[in-house]
Amino acid sequence: MRESVIYQDIQQEKALAIVTRLLRRKVGTVPPAQLLKIQALESTQLDDLAEALLDFSSLTDLEAWLVQYQA
Repeated sequence: MRESVIYQDIQQEKALAIVTRLLRRKVGTVPPAQLLKIQALESTQLDDLAEALLDFSSLTDLEAWLVQYQA
């Protein structure tokens, strides 16, 4: 079951929802451009972002993190 594409998609959506909620709470409203970049992240990158955002203090930190992962 864990190998199915549907299961993986559901898990990805759950992770994305949690990360975006945490980001809003940590740094405020996330601009649409950054949301699109976050939505494009792979599952492992989302996990990394979830951990990294604990150290964020502003949107600048998120932007810097996204630049690092987009490179």
